[in-house]
Amino acid sequence: MLQHQLRGVFQLIDACSFRVTRFDLLPGSDVRWWGSIGDDFANLTNGFVISDMKLNRTYKNDSFVVNLNNNVSWDQIRVVSVWDIPTASDFGYVVLVNDARNGSEDFAPSPSPAAVGGGGGNSGSSNSSSVVGVFKEPTMFENCKVLSSSYRVRWTLEVEEGLIDIGLEAATGIQNYMAFGWANPNSTSKPMLGADVTVTGFTEDNGMSFADDFYISQYSECVKDEDGKVQGVCPDSMYEGSNAANTLVNNSVLVYGHRKDGVSFVRYQRPLNSDDKKFDLPVNPLDNMTVIWAMGLLKPPDSLHPYYLPENHGGTYGYLTLNVSDHMNDCLGPLDAEDKDDQDLITADRNAPLVVTVGPAVYYPNPPNPSKVIYINKKEAPVLRVERGVPVKFSIQAGHDVAFYVTSDPLGGNATLRNKSETIYAGGPAAEGVPASPMVLNWAPDRNTPDQVYYQSVFTEKMGWKIQVVDGGLSDMYNNSVVLDDQQVTLFWTLSENSISFAARGEKKSSYLAIGFGSGMVNSFAYVGWVDDDGKGHVNTYWIDAQEASGIHPTYENLTYVRCRSENGIMTLEFTRPLNPSCHGGERPECKNIIDPTTPLKIIWAMGARWSDDNLSERNMHSAASSRPVRVFLKRGSAEALEDLRPVLAVHGFMMFLAWGILLPGGILAARYLKHVKGDGWYQLHVYLQYSGLAIVLLGFLFAVAELQGLHFDSVHVKFGMAAIFLACVQPVNAYMRPKKPANGEEVSSKRLVWEYAHFITGRSAIVVGFVALVTGMKHLGDRYGGENVRGLNWALIGWFFIGALLVIYLENCEKKRRRDTVFGRSDWVLGNSEEEDTDLLSPSRAFAEKELDSSDRMEVQLEPMSR
Repeated sequence: MLQHQLRGVFQLIDACSFRVTRFDLLPGSDVRWWGSIGDDFANLTNGFVISDMKLNRTYKNDSFVVNLNNNVSWDQIRVVSVWDIPTASDFGYVVLVNDARNGSEDFAPSPSPAAVGGGGGNSGSSNSSSVVGVFKEPTMFENCKVLSSSYRVRWTLEVEEGLIDIGLEAATGIQNYMAFGWANPNSTSKPMLGADVTVTGFTEDNGMSFADDFYISQYSECVKDEDGKVQGVCPDSMYEGSNAANTLVNNSVLVYGHRKDGVSFVRYQRPLNSDDKKFDLPVNPLDNMTVIWAMGLLKPPDSLHPYYLPENHGGTYGYLTLNVSDHMNDCLGPLDAEDKDDQDLITADRNAPLVVTVGPAVYYPNPPNPSKVIYINKKEAPVLRVERGVPVKFSIQAGHDVAFYVTSDPLGGNATLRNKSETIYAGGPAAEGVPASPMVLNWAPDRNTPDQVYYQSVFTEKMGWKIQVVDGGLSDMYNNSVVLDDQQVTLFWTLSENSISFAARGEKKSSYLAIGFGSGMVNSFAYVGWVDDDGKGHVNTYWIDAQEASGIHPTYENLTYVRCRSENGIMTLEFTRPLNPSCHGGERPECKNIIDPTTPLKIIWAMGARWSDDNLSERNMHSAASSRPVRVFLKRGSAEALEDLRPVLAVHGFMMFLAWGILLPGGILAARYLKHVKGDGWYQLHVYLQYSGLAIVLLGFLFAVAELQGLHFDSVHVKFGMAAIFLACVQPVNAYMRPKKPANGEEVSSKRLVWEYAHFITGRSAIVVGFVALVTGMKHLGDRYGGENVRGLNWALIGWFFIGALLVIYLENCEKKRRRDTVFGRSDWVLGNSEEEDTDLLSPSRAFAEKELDSSDRMEVQLEPMSR
């Protein structure tokens, strides 16, 4: 299977015919049985028709015999393909081994069939004078069961090996998962609880397939509580912990996976009786067992969950009773997805050149193909969309052996060499260049340009792909455009005297598109465009004051010329709004949404899978978003990315760490552990460190307020920081009000005792709150500028806290030892050494015990006559 959901079994009958059974195929243009001497690009494209039979309709599990043409024999054929002639497209093939060339004129038919399609398999022959099909297509199974109109499960039971091969197949989005497994036989009312399932899908970064073993302990997303206990829909490896070997718990072994024609297919293998008795259920091949299945969106990995997780596991699901030993095949015909085109789409813009290079063919959409194909803007053979009347600029850097041109011929490679005519719209043999010296090619599609043309190379066939030509749109309607962060959304705008018109277009498929005015999702004004189930487009405005769905509040801005449309999943929204909202009630949030064209406008974007007018929930949260805002200069027509970290805020963080991490704790340590040193050095050091730390705290606070242009209490960090600063400022006032220290022998006054306790509690509370402010500041920094940038600083802060804790433990032990030595060493008391201030507020009972001990020692002194 390469295209058009081709599937079937190929079997030779005799020297001039073959049989095809269980044959599935979606129709093409002019599809024929095709023969060639090799399965490489050159041999397949130089092949020939081997039968008069045409395959221009949909086939559903059909069986028939195909007769070779009179002038065709098996010794001319090594590969039999299903081939679309106009587009030179290979839908799938089977490779034959010709053992009849040993001189024998007798032909013996192959005793065993081979699957139609492409791919790997075991090679060899079972008859010394036969032509044998040797490649086993991994999409073929013995059984198939329809789970829903767009979802199927296929399986082959291998009882002797104790295994079962399972294939999951669904006409669904590439961001969606497919899950299948066995229910817990002891669960009756809720079959999914305790179920052993395999979740399959495709990774977001490289589109590779995966199959992971999951266990369902609750109807919820996989979470880990404070005790480290894992609950929800989680991989088995998460239940076992990060130290568990993945092979011991993930018993679903990926065999094969592909994404073709809008249909996802993943084949995996699992044992009937697993060694993992905790989270895997045994499968009895002879029993009727309950199986469950589900489809939905995938949640990509993050710092907490290093796995792809089902996001809406309650979306499309079901269960049924199945006996895997019963032969079953109710899958009649191929799955036919509504959206068959998963290829990247690039929309040309008049201000941005399209960079043309070459690269390896990995996911070329129209096999067979050469080993290297054309890349545009670093994307492999994307569909290019241009607008009539909008000039398109190509920067050709593909090398001197690739001459770029736009043609009416779907194959390229100079159609005149194939005795065919073509219309060349731009480029030609001279349109070649290298990165050091690129060639600029300009092309202006006009009203006579067909709706579909192709970009190709003059020298080699099938290096490029399609160009969609549409009527003039956004680039014609708007004066300015910029690409927002991550190159995923393009923003268009036109300024008028009192209003501004915006348009935004996504570069990847989604169900809604949102742009926001602000530095982040929180405290931003968002414009969300989506198309409802009836095909009607909407654009709504919102004020967002929290990251939860409850923090998204509709507003009532005066938007005009509102439009929203979806083309192959690509969202585009348009609206016009006044620069200064006309608000009579100034308390409404939208009254503050003023656009000043002379001031840079910070813009962010987000995309997601679902939106609605009301009842917003966590399902409406975005699946992709900009990593940072972009400053858009509306009058200048340009944009620049926001810097990663403002230098003044970096200085603020360093100063706060210096104060709360070094100076202020150092002052407390001096007062706590240096009182036994003669003189008042400990006091001078304590005062110097405390006042120095306080001065740096206040200076760092002023820096942050000045940079942020005000004090905003909208974050946890600011709240803890202000509390810490208040407690720190209380200490000098407390020191000024300090009662007089009692003389030697005098009792401590109640005021002095209250002051000592207040000074002790306030100082240590300030340190604790200050350290919490440091931690929340690092979290705020990570939320604002990305966790990757502050991970090292977090570890450094944790390490510093750990070192400080060890130092305090060490000094506390030394202090206890010194006090113990002082108590039991009173015989060495020297006059004049009683002025140290040795009050221990952490252990007031210890001082009392020492006094009692001294008193009892004096009572035990006995006087004796000297004459004795």
